[in-house]
Amino acid sequence: MAVTHCMVHQIPASSFTFPCMSPNEASVMPPTSGVVESPRLNGDHGTFETDSLVLVTKESFLCCRWSETCANCSLYTAGMETKKFISSEISVLASQQTDLSWALQCWTKGDLELFICILKLSNKKSLLNGEFTVNLLYVPSELSLEDMTTDSLKGKFMVTHCNCNGYVKCECHIPSLKLNYTYVMWLNFINGATFLQSPLMSLKPINVVKPEPPLNLRIEMIDKGELKICWSNPVMTPYPLQYEVKFSGNVTQNAWQVVEVVTETSLIIGNKLVGSSYWVQVRCKSLHGPGFWSDWSTPYNLNTEDVIYFPPKILTSVGSNVSFHCIYNDKNKMILSKKIVWWLNLAEEIPASQYTLVNDHVSKVTLFNVNETKPRGKFFYNALFCCNQNKECHHRYAELYVVDVNINITCETDGNLTKMICRWSANTNKLPAGSSLQLKYYRNSIYCSDFPSIPSKSEAKECHLQRNQYYECTFEPLHLYSGYTMWIEIKHLLGTLESPPTCVIPKHVEKPFPPTNIKAEIARNAGVLNVSWTNQAFPNSDLKFQIQYSVDRKDISWKVSEFSAAPTRSAIIKVLDLCVVYIVQVRCSRLDGLGYWSDWSKSVHTVVKDIKAPLRGPEFWRVINEDPERKQKNVTLLWKPLMKNHSLCSVSRYIVKHHTSENKSWTDSVANGTTYTFSWTKHVHTITVLAVNSVGASSVNFNLTLSQQMSTVNIVQSLSAYPVNSSCVILSWTLSPPMHVVTSFVIEWKNLNEEKEIKWIRTAPNISKYYIYDHFILIEKYQFRLYPIFLEGVGSPKTTDEFIKERSEKQNDAGFYVILPIVISSSLLLLGTLLISHQRMKKLFWEDVPNPKNCSWAQGVNFQKRMDIL
Repeated sequence: MAVTHCMVHQIPASSFTFPCMSPNEASVMPPTSGVVESPRLNGDHGTFETDSLVLVTKESFLCCRWSETCANCSLYTAGMETKKFISSEISVLASQQTDLSWALQCWTKGDLELFICILKLSNKKSLLNGEFTVNLLYVPSELSLEDMTTDSLKGKFMVTHCNCNGYVKCECHIPSLKLNYTYVMWLNFINGATFLQSPLMSLKPINVVKPEPPLNLRIEMIDKGELKICWSNPVMTPYPLQYEVKFSGNVTQNAWQVVEVVTETSLIIGNKLVGSSYWVQVRCKSLHGPGFWSDWSTPYNLNTEDVIYFPPKILTSVGSNVSFHCIYNDKNKMILSKKIVWWLNLAEEIPASQYTLVNDHVSKVTLFNVNETKPRGKFFYNALFCCNQNKECHHRYAELYVVDVNINITCETDGNLTKMICRWSANTNKLPAGSSLQLKYYRNSIYCSDFPSIPSKSEAKECHLQRNQYYECTFEPLHLYSGYTMWIEIKHLLGTLESPPTCVIPKHVEKPFPPTNIKAEIARNAGVLNVSWTNQAFPNSDLKFQIQYSVDRKDISWKVSEFSAAPTRSAIIKVLDLCVVYIVQVRCSRLDGLGYWSDWSKSVHTVVKDIKAPLRGPEFWRVINEDPERKQKNVTLLWKPLMKNHSLCSVSRYIVKHHTSENKSWTDSVANGTTYTFSWTKHVHTITVLAVNSVGASSVNFNLTLSQQMSTVNIVQSLSAYPVNSSCVILSWTLSPPMHVVTSFVIEWKNLNEEKEIKWIRTAPNISKYYIYDHFILIEKYQFRLYPIFLEGVGSPKTTDEFIKERSEKQNDAGFYVILPIVISSSLLLLGTLLISHQRMKKLFWEDVPNPKNCSWAQGVNFQKRMDIL
């Protein structure tokens, strides 16, 4: 604990020294054995050397304090007894030097996050042989050094291990700095059994900051056409900086010349260096107080030997006006500015009206209301060329990047009014490489301005790119009636662009939650669709609603109806078809028109309910199959499903009623299917088929009577089938005078080459021709039958299977033979008429021709030649 009672000396960055040395565990020497010598400064601030190493006993500790002329040392023992050295004793100590010499340099890194100490061995010989360990011990305190006591430092020190590169160099780091605290620190050297300790040192990290070097060196031009060197500050600077600028004609030779020290981030060099090539470097340090010079910046080549543009690149927005300057040095000969012309992309000469002569050698061009740059392959800029009056252009050019910054920002507040989500999209493919986008905003405590502008203060909002290529940002918690001014900031090394600001009031961009508990049903007998719903968190008078509905099918075609707020939260919609399933969705929005429509609710489907009993039963027919061995006839009834307009709306089952000539009746039920088979044993058997749904049974039905006696009645004399095409056949027939009343006809047809069920259709009783529409194969044979239906039963059918293709061709040939003679006769008659007309023309001509003997003008005319022409 003797160390904590030793005097601590404050060491400024400009005079960083070792005030005292520590004990050596491996040596036991009398107190007068050792060396104390004034330190030697190395030149750079914060760097020092000392040849002072005091070897004392393990139980003692030596503390010294120097000035330029003398040293004041005290020896502390384990019992904290102090012995003061007189000057003669200090001289004796100074005469006995050791061969261990170290140089220490400490600074705070420019980002203010790390304190670094570099320890270097200054001489070749060392008392530390073999592997050794170096630790840096430190105690940060918010007290000043004058207010500290040794007791306040007890037990509070922290240790950081130093990384050593062999025996030459060690590097120690102290993280998490408190810049304005006072740090008391010392070094421990451990080499086996040897233990060495440095004197106590104190400093403030803020006083030894070494900034990062300046960035982005460039050359610019001021309005008068003079050149200036510009640079950017390092990222972190805790105080104002001063800068040192140096030039060199050859970077490979150490011939740098410091121009001057400035406090601005630029230096005007005029036109002194125009037409030459120079290298420039800049470094910086604190303007006031202690600190270190930064390293020199990366050398920048200032070359004005040929063509130079100011600025070489410009990033701007659509509709802006931009200007470029140019100095043209052709083979060490400056071209006068009045002889300079400008070209855009080497394809378009810029009019001279847009030029400005800044001085004799500087030309300026201004482009007005620029358009967005259209990418050309890998190039995302327009190239401006500075040329001479002979239109000879140098290969160098200036780059113009024009970006459309009209980025639309949309926001919506959720149904709970607790958060607002804003979305925006930008076409990053049209931005220069290295661009970054960020949403900036500022919240006003009052409503939005009619003409929002970008405020001086702003905050950045973190946004995330979604799968739909939109960025999303969430504002939570939310101030519902505050005005949020937002814009997108596009950052690039060439500059920063900002989109036009927009202002949003969260309460005005609400997007309610969709309605819930949707119910939809078709009202019986009313022909309407009833829809009801509930909505949470909003009063009835705040919202309006939209209902979209459609028949449930593959190609959904939505119809939309809108309703104002209603206390019952229900609506009635007229629909045409009551026997189909409808899909229904509901959404809502504010009644005053502000904000957005909610998402559509979940879809609900209506349930088909029967409106009334079916209007009539199905049409049906019978197929009779006889079993000669059993002497039995089986009758199969066939019927077609009822259409919706007849079933109203569904058919759950069919009822088959039987009535025999013996006055016996019974019924059978057919739950599924459209066929029914029974055994026919009675002479006369009447069947009726009824359709039944949830409301009741059909009242109008078809009857069919089976009678063996009527099956022999034959009134159909002829039956013919003519094909029209592959989808239509004409069936015609003739009847003999009927002895019974015909109620209808039934037509049967089937393909004789295929084993398929017969097809049938019922027709009216007052027709003798019917068009059958089906898919017919003309090269195959079909059978057609016509049954007359009487009240007393089914009559004998007429059958034809003569429907073949040749019959149709014969009919066509016969027609041709009838028409051909008529055509020939007409042609002969026409030819005769033409010949007669020709003779009449000749006769009329000669009657009108005058006698040449009696008419002077006709003499000499060859009328025979004229006649030949005729």
